[in-house]
Amino acid sequence: MATQTQPTTRHPLDPLSAEEIAQATRLLRTARRLGDRVRFITVDLLEPPKAGPGSPDPVEPAVGERAAFVVLLDVADGQTYEAVVSLSAGTVRSWRHVPGVQPAITFDEFFTCERVVKADPAVREALRKRGVTDPDRVMVDPWSAGYYGDESERGQRLLRALAWARPDPDGNGYAYPIDNLVIVVDLLAEQVARVEDYGVVPVPRTPGEYAAAVGPLRDDLRPIEIHQPEGTSFTVRGREVRWQKWRFRVGFTAREGLVLHGVGYEDGDRVRPILQRASLSEMVVPYGDPAPGHWRKNAFDAGEYSIGTLANALELGCDCLGSIFYFDAVVADARGEPVTIPNAVCLHEEDHGILWKHTDFRTGQVEVRRSRRLVVSFIATVGNYEYGFFWYLYQDGTIEFEVKLTGIVSTGALAPGETTPYGQRLTADGLYAPIHQHFFNLRLDLDVDGPLNSVYEVHTEAVPPGRDNPHGNAFATRRTLLRREVEARQLVDPLAGRYWLVVNPDVLNAVGEPVGYKLVPRGNVLSFAQPDASVTARAGFITRHLWVTPFRPDERHAAGEYPNQHPGGAGLPEWTRADRSIERTDVVLWYTLGTHHPVRLEDWPVMPVQYAGFTLQPNGFFDRNPALDVPPSHHHAPHGSHAAHGAEHDGPDGQGARGDT
Repeated sequence: MATQTQPTTRHPLDPLSAEEIAQATRLLRTARRLGDRVRFITVDLLEPPKAGPGSPDPVEPAVGERAAFVVLLDVADGQTYEAVVSLSAGTVRSWRHVPGVQPAITFDEFFTCERVVKADPAVREALRKRGVTDPDRVMVDPWSAGYYGDESERGQRLLRALAWARPDPDGNGYAYPIDNLVIVVDLLAEQVARVEDYGVVPVPRTPGEYAAAVGPLRDDLRPIEIHQPEGTSFTVRGREVRWQKWRFRVGFTAREGLVLHGVGYEDGDRVRPILQRASLSEMVVPYGDPAPGHWRKNAFDAGEYSIGTLANALELGCDCLGSIFYFDAVVADARGEPVTIPNAVCLHEEDHGILWKHTDFRTGQVEVRRSRRLVVSFIATVGNYEYGFFWYLYQDGTIEFEVKLTGIVSTGALAPGETTPYGQRLTADGLYAPIHQHFFNLRLDLDVDGPLNSVYEVHTEAVPPGRDNPHGNAFATRRTLLRREVEARQLVDPLAGRYWLVVNPDVLNAVGEPVGYKLVPRGNVLSFAQPDASVTARAGFITRHLWVTPFRPDERHAAGEYPNQHPGGAGLPEWTRADRSIERTDVVLWYTLGTHHPVRLEDWPVMPVQYAGFTLQPNGFFDRNPALDVPPSHHHAPHGSHAAHGAEHDGPDGQGARGDT
């Protein structure tokens, strides 16, 4: 069981509580006389300023006022507003109109879209032409509208809805796509703007069930139990977590989901800062099928859908194994009311194989240490897909990020005898899944042993034959200091072993070199969309794997603040065009992680998890292996069955619970 205590006051970086969200929306409604015409898009903590150079504690921000940052939509005229509400003073500190933008789609609008589509006479007629006579047995997915040069759509708040038949209300509707039918919905007017019917394609009829009727289940799996008889090795105080020598805080926002704050490592008598803030900045899922129902699928799941609001409540189905500690998340609904997502963030330990080992064959002495890692994660369901976002902390100072992709592939239908090079046929009667990609941009505010850092590109080169390489075997790493933003726009190069090293030039290690951490790519990919494609303009961050900027508190999202229906160019391409200095300054690394998905037959009817990620490894940060002090493991006989511990509430504001799963 985790040791858990509640502080007497909220930390400056703690997410807003339910009471604070309610207070912020109440103050806004009163001060601005908002009435019922306003929808609250997000209500999140306005994070306090970072601690600057010379601060007594560079990991902790100064204690100041608690404030909320609120994005609102006036449904009467479609205008967007931003407000800052001081919770400490009980006042609206600022109110600003943001012209010409569309904020993120709210969860309420998912259901508005489906209701409007099902009630529309033109949609019903298009369904009847396809043999679908009961609109109540139709499933509607609200795809973001994007921007494709149609100026008549400017100022409108639109969704492009796609439909699937669902003969069984509890079955897998994605087995029955109603293809070649795109319904454009005006969310402000709450009506169908137009129906785009590109011709009837028969609806596939082969069921695609995955939770039932799959035949005999395997009967040869024996239980695996994870049991920690003396409790977990981490402690939780409010939102602060301490594990081994790590310290950090767990944050959460409606747009980003899980946020890590103030990640530091205890080295001797002090905690050395490494990562000031880490979060998902943006993501986009471009599809490669030019067919009428698929070419405009380019969903920005953070900026257009606020992926944090779509987090799974893990009390409904636990995705972790062992002794678990949970953090709740609190977000605002469209009316500004707080909504608690129970058990949204999962915290637990995992065995991770060998940490280090050596066998002295001369003496027969064997020294081995097992690796244990701390896992912090959340999972979001965005329509058909599930995304699991996992941060791992290791005993040797390594930080790893991994995204796990699962769920159900988005589907279409082929006419009898039709084939396509842009997807995989899944059933004999025309069901197919288009090829697509997923891109995730991670914003990494690194403060390696302090806020003033520099970044190097590092790769390995073979030394040309000659005096320096007389035997032909020589190769060496080459470092290039990235001095300005434009030269820091980089691509991965696995054939050259490329990585990026963030150093603190003012802090030297035992051999006189600057201390550092390196970002090491795993698998990655580039976008296949053309340079002039809409998704390339709107998601310019996918054109480079690495971007580096000087820290600015208002530069938070890789595709800009408001990507919904935005024509493009915002975010990283716009900021880095200034080509600011990034040498010996407070740098932010933005890493774009791409996954490529030519769909397989094995991905149907539900997709086995695919993995992608990267690591941050100490590189001269320590003077030797920091995991030498990990004690050896002792073999124990297998335990018998153990009953799960009961859940334990962590405090009056419902911000956490724990249990064994």
